[in-house]
Amino acid sequence: MQIEYRILKEITPDEQNAMAELYREVGWIGPGDSAEFIAAGMANSAIAVGAYADGRIIGMGRALSDNVSDAYIQDIAVSPAFRKHGIGGEIVRTIIAELRRRGVDWIALVGEPGTERFYRELGFEAKPDHTFWKLP
Repeated sequence: MQIEYRILKEITPDEQNAMAELYREVGWIGPGDSAEFIAAGMANSAIAVGAYADGRIIGMGRALSDNVSDAYIQDIAVSPAFRKHGIGGEIVRTIIAELRRRGVDWIALVGEPGTERFYRELGFEAKPDHTFWKLP
């Protein structure tokens, strides 16, 4: 299986539809939920990466950043049919490499429960002395 990883500059309507389907596959949006925000979120991110197999998106991820010092990786998603092949890890590595190329050296993320091993294997470490804050 040949996988191509691309840093996304513009999101085509076909890619937006594929991303919406991917969000549905991983349970981030429901069948009737609007998916218009996905393309805007990807386009407005510092870095957005798509993983392609046979010309269609099977995985994606993005990072929010000031492109100077700090970045937050989020929305790493891989189609369930393509998991356990290193695709998510390569998406994260691609994002990290591009951030570092830009000089960003503080890179963090918030992972869903059960993703600890995945991120630990990519070099991330938990920061138990930090507190996660979120508005209700």
